[in-house]
Amino acid sequence: MNVFTLIQAWRWALALLLALSGAAAWAQTVGYVVQLSGTLSVQRADGSTRILSLKSAVAASDTLSTQKDSFATVNFSDGSSATLRPNTSLRVDQYQFDKDKPQADNFGMRLLKGGLRSVTGLIGKRGNQDAYKIQTNTATMGIRGSSGDTLDCSQGCEGVTSRGGGLAHGVYHVTYTGLYIMTTKAGSILIGPGQFGFADDPDKPPVLLEGDPGLGLDPVPFSLGSFDPPQECAVR
Repeated sequence: MNVFTLIQAWRWALALLLALSGAAAWAQTVGYVVQLSGTLSVQRADGSTRILSLKSAVAASDTLSTQKDSFATVNFSDGSSATLRPNTSLRVDQYQFDKDKPQADNFGMRLLKGGLRSVTGLIGKRGNQDAYKIQTNTATMGIRGSSGDTLDCSQGCEGVTSRGGGLAHGVYHVTYTGLYIMTTKAGSILIGPGQFGFADDPDKPPVLLEGDPGLGLDPVPFSLGSFDPPQECAVR
């Protein structure tokens, strides 16, 4: 084998190593499906799709989608959870959690459509308080240690809740505990326990509503508990 052939072989080996390293980084598990009623699917970063089940792993860059009459809860490694309501799509945009590096925390989810119940974990409670965000096309939700429901009804919410089809288009949020911050390009509001926020235009400030606008937030069909997945559990 001549020198040119050796160099070519080395280049191919290096390219393969980099590709495998990238795939490993993409496939890093950040959470697990811990509750499921109905059908939950995932679209991976490479465009592949599959149906998930209990104990299926979730990775950064995954887009999770529930079908009609389906609920699913994902627990993340920082102790937070996300419960998807029916007809909902949620993408995990960024996730960085190292128990020894709180300043590096980063958790960004994008609610593409439908409804999400969020319960926060360590990210956002230690280090950078702005490390946890739920983004929509209209507004961004930040937290200060909280639980609440967020609905992106920009294109309608038919089937997301029992009365979702009658809601005016826009993004809604209700806080149960702690404090959420709803932000658009035009301003921000704080949404405390029992309060309802609304935004229907990214170029207008969000507003606090006088009360429940008729969200019809039916209880999820399971309790929101903790779950320690077996470490050998593989992505399904």
